[in-house]
Amino acid sequence: MNSTAPDIAVHPQFVAGESRTDGLPTWQAASLLILVGILYRSILLELVRQWWTDPNFSHGFFVPLFSAFVVWQDRENLAQVPRRQSWVGFPVIIFALSTLTVGVLGAEFFLSRSSLILLMAGLIIYFAGWKLFRALLFPWLFLFLMIPIPSIVFNQITLPLQFLASRLATDVLRLLGVPVLREGNIIVLPNMPLEVAEACSGIRSLLSLGTMAIIYGYLVDKKIWRRVALALLSIPVAVAANALRLVGTGLTVQYWDPEKGQGFFHEFSGWLIFVVSLVMLFGLHSFLRTVDRSVSKTK
Repeated sequence: MNSTAPDIAVHPQFVAGESRTDGLPTWQAASLLILVGILYRSILLELVRQWWTDPNFSHGFFVPLFSAFVVWQDRENLAQVPRRQSWVGFPVIIFALSTLTVGVLGAEFFLSRSSLILLMAGLIIYFAGWKLFRALLFPWLFLFLMIPIPSIVFNQITLPLQFLASRLATDVLRLLGVPVLREGNIIVLPNMPLEVAEACSGIRSLLSLGTMAIIYGYLVDKKIWRRVALALLSIPVAVAANALRLVGTGLTVQYWDPEKGQGFFHEFSGWLIFVVSLVMLFGLHSFLRTVDRSVSKTK
């Protein structure tokens, strides 16, 4: 007597902590988005307010817009990435919510704001898997630039920048024949002393120019090493440009009008020097591409 055993198909529903998923239903996704919005409403409103009122972090408006643009631009490739629900996302979600709790209870804005980005990572991994998260890694990491750095870290950066900017400006003024002394972050000119305050440290240009360098590198260059090099080069460019701004202010104070040097010229030169910084960044990018082509030809 012959009997035929039924075929048993084994579907790999769970592999390495992952299971297949066809995506989150629209109503569930909308409900989840609303819950996250309610949870982070006050945090997001305060973040936008700081972007609006604090010139040091006004570049924050562009960060989420650029991340959204990157995702939209790559939407066809992202649609082809297989979705596999991963339970590894659950502890990431728990960690993000714990970070939010610590940040709110400790009145630490950086932690509470960062928790939103961590929560996004956890939700993506949990509902769509690691492959999609890896595909979204760049725009996800870029979102951290929209969060103002903690005050204690900010102060640790600005003070050395103040001394560096004042020292560089003093050296250049001496080369130009201007009699000048430096006392800490104060540039002493014959007409009047110039204090390199926190606002003149260059931190604003450094943050904005660094963000612009990353955006520019992504849009116009395909090679990762040139993108990274461009982002790193934005640091010395911002420092040098800020020193030139102080030199211009010192020359105006010494040879023209002290009031104009500390008033209109000082404010206008900030915008002018930022444009000069962008031009320097474009020039460095052209130099990197030239070097890369030369090296490729010699191989």
